[in-house]
Amino acid sequence: MFEYVGMTDAALALSSPAPAGEEIRVLQSRIREMQATRLDTRAVATHPALAGLLPGGSLRAGAAYSVTGSTALVMALMAGPSADGVWCGVVGLPDFGVEAAAGFGVDLERLALVPHPGPEWLTVAAAMADVVGVVVTTAPSRVAPSAVARLQARIRQRQATLIVLGDWPQSEAALSVTESRWEGIGAGHGHLSGRHVTVSATARSGSGRPRRARLWLPDGGERVRAMDRFPPHPVLQGVAG
Repeated sequence: MFEYVGMTDAALALSSPAPAGEEIRVLQSRIREMQATRLDTRAVATHPALAGLLPGGSLRAGAAYSVTGSTALVMALMAGPSADGVWCGVVGLPDFGVEAAAGFGVDLERLALVPHPGPEWLTVAAAMADVVGVVVTTAPSRVAPSAVARLQARIRQRQATLIVLGDWPQSEAALSVTESRWEGIGAGHGHLSGRHVTVSATARSGSGRPRRARLWLPDGGERVRAMDRFPPHPVLQGVAG
């Protein structure tokens, strides 16, 4: 029923290609038995380096957020709730790297994975919201407005937080990496030692003007932290990741 993922021996993964029905109920039961912390306030702490980008300085229970083009940024958003003991569930991201997530501060002992929900994507994401505090997913390319409304209603009802990799029409805030540079590569040699990015965030409410922050994502010590400006020395440029 459950298998351990990679070398971490921690994150729970549903192994069946059709995870709806009985296996989802087993997953719900397993997490309820193991989890000790639930979201009991509307403010959900995220990584301090990202707080200034979000309305109110934190994530919110019952709200959705969208992230464009950066799984690393998703992991950084997850790190705060996870460090507070909140369970996180990841649905429909087969390439989600658990070791990378651990490096960003995600507690793998409180991480549930459903890499391949198939046509049951909506059912699985809604079921996750019943038992975890943060649901991370990527929506199919075409999602009916009724499906969006149903999942959003479940998120509000369960007071979970939804983070969608890609566009989501009911996002509290939309975040994206608009500039990305890797450090450590010189004239065709060297090792990547850190990545600095510019993150832009646009809130649904307010003036509509985006907030921006420059971050190490991560730095040479695999930490996420704010930075004042991009270093002037040669770097490898890019946006994805």
